Amino acid sequence: MTAVTIELNGVKIADDVEPRQSLGDFLRDRCGLTATHLGCEHGACGACTVVLDGKATRSCLSLAVMCDGRAVQTLEGLRTDAMMERLRRHFHESHALQCGFCTPGMLIMARDILRRHSRPDAATVRHELSGQICRCTGYANIVKAIVAAGQETAQVAASEE
Repeated sequence: MTAVTIELNGVKIADDVEPRQSLGDFLRDRCGLTATHLGCEHGACGACTVVLDGKATRSCLSLAVMCDGRAVQTLEGLRTDAMMERLRRHFHESHALQCGFCTPGMLIMARDILRRHSRPDAATVRHELSGQICRCTGYANIVKAIVAAGQETAQVAASEE
């Protein structure tokens, strides 16, 4: 076992982990943060996407020991994030989810897209989502929701100036 200290959703935690335990398994099994879904477990589907030091990251490809001293945010830790609130509302209004398995990873990736692209168009969103797999929706409503959230974010920013 290896001792790690991780800032998890704004709270420093210390734990002992197996050297080969993935961050995704650590989050689900040791921390009880079950919004992080493990699908393919080799980085292809994006269901396990979390925020690691401010960047969207596949938690199945990151070992928990590699996160020692780093900051991790899961969907649970983004409950009060204004952009995430906007995205959740637009996902709901656009019917951008069906079974929900991919939704946590999609939401975190959507937030990452909006942080990097102030007002993305549909083509940009589709390109940026290319690593996220949804087997239910066909992506049209997911793209629509992210574009709408981006437009609203830009309007809010403009009104605050």
